[in-house]
Amino acid sequence: MKRELTSLSPMRLAAKKLMRHKLALWSFFILLVFYILAIFAGFFSPYAYDKSVPKKAYHPPVKIRFVDENNKFHFRPFIYETRLEIKDGSKTYKNITDKRYPIKLFVKAFEYKVLGIFPASRHLFGVDEPAKLYLFGADWNGRDIISRIIYGGRVSLSIGLIGVSISISLGMLFGGIAGYFGGWIDHVMMRLVEMIMSVPGFFLMLTLRSVLPLELSSTEVYLMLIVILSFIGWAGMARVIRGIVLSIRESDYVLAAKALGASHMSIIIKHILPNTSSYVIVAATLSIPSYILGEAALSLLGLGITEPQVSWGNMLTRAMNITDIKFHPWILIAGFAIFIVTMCFNFFGDGLRDALDPKTGT
Repeated sequence: MKRELTSLSPMRLAAKKLMRHKLALWSFFILLVFYILAIFAGFFSPYAYDKSVPKKAYHPPVKIRFVDENNKFHFRPFIYETRLEIKDGSKTYKNITDKRYPIKLFVKAFEYKVLGIFPASRHLFGVDEPAKLYLFGADWNGRDIISRIIYGGRVSLSIGLIGVSISISLGMLFGGIAGYFGGWIDHVMMRLVEMIMSVPGFFLMLTLRSVLPLELSSTEVYLMLIVILSFIGWAGMARVIRGIVLSIRESDYVLAAKALGASHMSIIIKHILPNTSSYVIVAATLSIPSYILGEAALSLLGLGITEPQVSWGNMLTRAMNITDIKFHPWILIAGFAIFIVTMCFNFFGDGLRDALDPKTGT
């Protein structure tokens, strides 16, 4: 068995170790589901994220039924339409049991574009009007929360991937140059890194956001958040990469590349930085949650994604009111989505770290 393991390549050996890390695997599959939902949000969402139905404000999650009011069983799940009733100042939604509304698959509803290119109007599930299939309830404008969570995942999940890609690229290049050349170049570059790291990240986010105009389009705000979060995240990565490069810059393969006349940048990019890939992969996985939380914090404060656009952060703006939470607890579901994704990235990152560490057992 040991002979078989030693014959495996490092990547196959790491994959074999990762497969035995059940928590990391489950986390990976949960994250995969979230990303699939976000990519094909139009298909999985029963309603448009910005479709308001004011008369259904704060509608509670509907109950999916198989047994009707006469205790008759139905093989096809269904719901009832509801009617708002106000009694003694309190609002309740009562079921109208005169008609059943079966849950249908592959229904035709609002139009959307698959991958932003191909027009379509089919959705995974839905019910006939006037009934509303609010599986996770509705918000203060009567908008379907599950549809908004799925669409909001496009912003909250993608901003982490793009932001980490930018910050890691900057950190690797900056740290690689500082570690390779050393001397006064290293000294100046590291002092700049330490200046950035000395400023608290959240206050730096607020400062950077405040110097930009508030009257920006949703696309401009999205790109602005990526730039801000990337600017905060690259400094720590650069410092670690610089330390790794210092330890390998005198390796035989680096000296051989110098002897063959390779340029400094070619040696850094082609020979040195690839040897930091194990650390970079793990660091990227563990850094994505901070980008998701950063976007959520700015959007929650009204400095990020704003209405009518949707992200998990701005979905929690009404959750700052304890009264709304008390009477409509389903508005916190976006917070649970952030929690689940953050924990899954951390568990998956831990699994990757153990799998890529040559010191761990096989």
